[in-house]
Amino acid sequence: MTTTTAQTPTLDFDGKQYPISSLSEQARVQIGNIQVTDQEIARLRVQLGMAQTARAAYLQALRAQLPTA
Repeated sequence: MTTTTAQTPTLDFDGKQYPISSLSEQARVQIGNIQVTDQEIARLRVQLGMAQTARAAYLQALRAQLPTA
């Protein structure tokens, strides 16, 4: 979303580039909110992966405990 050119940090959004320094304080706050939200989504994806791995292990353990037909 944001890139740093040679000198001016810019926001790339909807195919347009905006110098960060030209944005309002409210816009910069929203950029920060988006970054925090993206970090939380990444953290939750890691947790989901761990939960899915644990679930697969529990299913395998259950399978081993059931009588074979």
